[in-house]
Amino acid sequence: MAAQDSVMTVLKTLQNSVIGERIEVHNPRSGRIEFAFHAPSSSELAARLTGLRAAQARWRARSIDERIEILRRWQHEWMIRQGEIIRALSEDTGRFLIATSEVTAVTGIVDRWAALSPSLALEEEARSATMPQFSYRSQFVPYELVGIISPWNLPAMLCFIDAIPALLAGCAVFIKPSEVTPRFIAPAMASIAAVPELAEVLYLQPGGRQTGEQLVESVDVVCFTGSVATGRLVAANAASHFIPAFLELGGNDPLIVTASADLERATDVALRSTCLATGQACQSIERVYVDRKIFEPFVARLVEKAKVIEPNWPDIHQGTIGPFIFGKQADVVTAQIADAVAKGARVLCGGQVEDHGGKWLRPTVIVDVDHRMALMTEETFGPVIPVMPFDSVDDAVALANDGVYGLSAGVIAGTLEEAEAIGRRIDAGGISLNDGALTAVCHEMEKHSFKLSGLGGSRMGPAGYLRFFRRKVLIRQHSQPATLASAAESNLSKGKSP
Repeated sequence: MAAQDSVMTVLKTLQNSVIGERIEVHNPRSGRIEFAFHAPSSSELAARLTGLRAAQARWRARSIDERIEILRRWQHEWMIRQGEIIRALSEDTGRFLIATSEVTAVTGIVDRWAALSPSLALEEEARSATMPQFSYRSQFVPYELVGIISPWNLPAMLCFIDAIPALLAGCAVFIKPSEVTPRFIAPAMASIAAVPELAEVLYLQPGGRQTGEQLVESVDVVCFTGSVATGRLVAANAASHFIPAFLELGGNDPLIVTASADLERATDVALRSTCLATGQACQSIERVYVDRKIFEPFVARLVEKAKVIEPNWPDIHQGTIGPFIFGKQADVVTAQIADAVAKGARVLCGGQVEDHGGKWLRPTVIVDVDHRMALMTEETFGPVIPVMPFDSVDDAVALANDGVYGLSAGVIAGTLEEAEAIGRRIDAGGISLNDGALTAVCHEMEKHSFKLSGLGGSRMGPAGYLRFFRRKVLIRQHSQPATLASAAESNLSKGKSP
């Protein structure tokens, strides 16, 4: 029997080396398997990566204006196919409005970097402040081949948020979108194929873990967006191949609401920033701390607003809350709610996953929570709003900072000045003041992830472009170079320094 198993393993390996692993894909609305694809075989992926690397030299030789013009042409092709892409994204994710916004967001990414990139990575000469005989220039050398591993929660936008600045920097790019949401790739690739110059240096192909591991082993830099657990594996693989890894990982983002906050604003923000996209976004608010003086009215108003939010079932064009894209995530959230209830929490609305083949959860407000509960200490990828009172700002800040994540946070107070004073004390990379989850829509500023929420250069602000270059310095000597005689030991007795 063991010998037979061994033979089957070898045969499967040989088959996969020819056609790649077959991966089945569920429809998040029906729960049924309605799509399947083959991951690239090892040899197919190697050939594709070799081709991209070979084409990069021609791409790099183009001016930034030429690369912008090519991406503008692709932007036009992308929009020509927007209806097809939106339909595919809707099948991937079970929602329509956010699928539409993703398509628009990709065009916005092109607009932003087309405007910003020409003013970055400029080779300006400077004179040394301490040794004026030297001047220098920085040469910006793009990485040849960038690998991107993107997640399932915002499949299109998170593919291109790193790819577009990398392409404008002069890199070739291979993207491995999530195997959970692969349907949009065909129309996306059709838009790329319509621009031959771009098709030489940009390719999207889904696959499983084996594809991701081979990708990391073969590129010069990797960008990964996803869980901490998988991020650790990517980082270790990248380190073993001595390449940089830019990691955008999970979060457990807090929202602090002070006694001076406007109740309508605070409850609106809490509801939107926890439940938008069914809470399936890394920058979603996941735990809310409210001053005890306004705790009861805050919770009452939040529950009122949460109860009227409907799932987009059975009509995808109605309701607000989409399904869990990855069905297993519903099980994770259910277990977190059950853990909280077992430890004394109370569910005031929602709390029960609705199974229509796919799985939906209405906005779920939970009170009597504390940091013994997984709901408060782990990432919750769902529309869950645990609310906890605090007695002082010091307590609120301590609670917000109590955890292993530090992606982003929010503070709502009576004034922006009060909110900022608190925000400065929170250990997270992006703090929304008198709002929540603003890093989802505002990308111009640099930020770093704290703690386990990420590693590497910021994907926002100028660093989102500059991190795709290695910087080389060219140092000019404007006077006579030193000779070895300057290092003679006897110079010390003569009062000379080397």
